[in-house]
Amino acid sequence: MPDFLSTITQSVTRAMPGVGGVLLCTACSLVFGLGIAFAYMFRSRYSRSLAITLVLIPAVVQIVVMLVNGNLGVGLATAGAFGLMRFRSLQGKAQEIACLFFAMAIGLATGMGYLLYAFLFLLLVGGAYLLLTHSRFGQGNADIRVLRIAIPESLDYEALFDDVLARHTAEAELQQVRTTDLGSLYELTYHVRLKRDADQKALLDELRCRNGNLAVSLGRELRDFEAL
Repeated sequence: MPDFLSTITQSVTRAMPGVGGVLLCTACSLVFGLGIAFAYMFRSRYSRSLAITLVLIPAVVQIVVMLVNGNLGVGLATAGAFGLMRFRSLQGKAQEIACLFFAMAIGLATGMGYLLYAFLFLLLVGGAYLLLTHSRFGQGNADIRVLRIAIPESLDYEALFDDVLARHTAEAELQQVRTTDLGSLYELTYHVRLKRDADQKALLDELRCRNGNLAVSLGRELRDFEAL
């Protein structure tokens, strides 16, 4: 049994050098990357480009690791080339960046030839990712809504909507006040938590009657702390 364990846990590139080992590692990298992409797409909003990137990253990292293995000069040159790259894209969410590092770690493992360790890592981390995504872990403030109300500059906004918000919300806090339309309007931004039996239409109608039928919006938005 110890000999069997040592056999299946050793580097594939040592036991199978040459083109065969490279092709086997590359095929496993693509399969593992596909598993990461499916885990990322589970119950989350995603882009097609990022899903394809997650499939390809393990294979790309694996090839780079194989090419620079044992060659310090080539390794430094490759690190310098990656250091010169600039990614001109939108700021990613923490969840997306975690999946990218996940794919890179799988690529490092397959690049060293440790396919069993890469597979076990995929099962453990991927399973934990799916479990956390399926559960409500970290969603304690999921019921917080963003309420924006436009009012004329002539109105005093300090306690203008307190009674209306008290009837329909369990919690309401004024977060921001800013001017719009060249200073002719104020826009108030509240973070509110609606009551269980709250009627959103009734809330919006009462607010419109109070602010002169100007713009009122209620919804959720991407929180700043979801991005890195």
